[in-house]
Order: sequence, then C-alpha cells, then structure tokens
Amino acid sequence: MLDVLKRHLFLSLAFVAAFAVAMMFVVRLTLSLLVWSDPAQMDQPIKAWMTPRYVSRSWHVPPETIGDALGITFDGSGRRVTLAELAESQNRGVQTLIDDLEASIALFKARKDD
Repeated sequence: MLDVLKRHLFLSLAFVAAFAVAMMFVVRLTLSLLVWSDPAQMDQPIKAWMTPRYVSRSWHVPPETIGDALGITFDGSGRRVTLAELAESQNRGVQTLIDDLEASIALFKARKDD
C-alpha cells in the first residue's frame, strides 16, 4: 500500500484533497439541514442583527420579496449585511425597516394562502 502511495504521490495527494473538499461540503449540508429543519428557527421575530437571507429562510419567503421590501437586490456578491446596517445606510430607523419587512411578509403570506 505504501509503495503505491509513493509511486503515485501526486494522485494520492489529489485524491486526499478532493476527499477533504467533498467532506467539507457534506458537513456544511448536514449542519444546514439540522439548523433549518429545527422548528425553533421558523418564523422567528425579526431582529436588527438578522440578515435579509436569514429572514427569507426563517419565514419561507422568496428573497425577491425581502429585497423588494428592503429596497435591495440579491446579487450574490458576498458580504452579508444586517438589517441594522441596512437601516443605517438607508437613513431610516431599524424598527421602521422591520415594520416594512413584516408588512411585506404578511402580504406575501396572504397572497400565498389565496
């Protein structure tokens, strides 16, 4: 076995690296499934520390609905900004932003139920 590893060192290292990356994704998937399948994570009261993505997932609302309520677009560029940071950048109160967001979510849920 060691002889094979020595003869094919590059392939062995590539296999170990690929396996490590695959395991990282398995762990992330498992953790995500555990967190988001927990009923305690659903419909949490909206707080200033939450991100728009977190609210979207917690309330089972499409990101576009959240984005429209907050006046942002989800471009997938990376940095996750909190609702408090959004309110500050838009020169509005956090509670006003949360109220607008809750109204948008309620409207989405009412349309969905019809």
